[in-house]
Amino acid sequence: MIDVAGLTKVYGDRAAVKDLSFHVAPGEVLGLVGPNGAGKTTTLRSIAGIIVPTAGSIRIAGHHLAAEPIEAKRRLALIPDEPQLFDYLTVSEHLSFVARLYGVPDAEARGSALLDELELTDRADSFPPELSRGMRQKLAIACGLLHDPAVLMFDEPLTGLDPLGIRRMKATIKARADAGSAVVLSSHLLHLVEELCTRVLLLRLGTVVASGTIAEIVAERPDLAGRSLEDIFVALVGVGNGA
Repeated sequence: MIDVAGLTKVYGDRAAVKDLSFHVAPGEVLGLVGPNGAGKTTTLRSIAGIIVPTAGSIRIAGHHLAAEPIEAKRRLALIPDEPQLFDYLTVSEHLSFVARLYGVPDAEARGSALLDELELTDRADSFPPELSRGMRQKLAIACGLLHDPAVLMFDEPLTGLDPLGIRRMKATIKARADAGSAVVLSSHLLHLVEELCTRVLLLRLGTVVASGTIAEIVAERPDLAGRSLEDIFVALVGVGNGA
C-alpha cells in the first residue's frame, strides 16, 4: 500500500530525511519513532504530498504520488498532531464538507457511525471552538476516516485524549488495520507503538537506525533481549549516540 524508495528532503544545507526506503502492506501498522528532529513529520508530510521531496519516489496503493497526485491522495489520510479545522463549520458540517470533496457514498450513514464510534454524536451541532482539545482531535480523525482510505497516517493521535478516549482510539486504529488499511503511527508514546505496531522504523537525524519487528531488531542487538521498546530506543538513539 505504501512504497517509499530513496526519500530525501533537504532544507538548505540540512537533510531532514536521507535516502529513506520502506514498505507498509495492507493490515500492517508501522511505528515511526525517533527523537525530536529525526525526520518523522517530514516523512509523513512527504507521503501525504504536502511537501515535495528533494529526491526519491512514493507510491500509494500503486499510484505514483508525483505522476498521479490526485489518485494517490484520494487513497490516504494524514491525521496531524494539531487538528486543522474550520471554526465556522459544525462537527456534522465538517463531515458533510469532506464527503463532498471525496464523493463519499452513503455519507450520512458513514458520518453517523463515525460520530458514534468516536463519541461525538451529542456534539454534532457544535463548532470547533466549543470543543475540548481531545474532541477536536476526534473530529479530525473522523474526517480522515470518512472516505475509508487505504492508507492511514497518524501523528501523535492520542494528544488531548482522556483515558477512555485513548482506549477507544487504540481500538479504532486496530480496527482499520484489521480491515486492511496500511497504517503508519508516529508517536513518542512508545508503549502505544509497542502495543499496536507490527513493525517499527526508528529514525535518527533523518536516517534509519533500526527497522523490523522488535524481535528482529533485538536479534541484531542480543544485549537488548527482553527489554521494552523504550529501553531499545534509549540504547539506539539516546545520550551518547548523538541524539
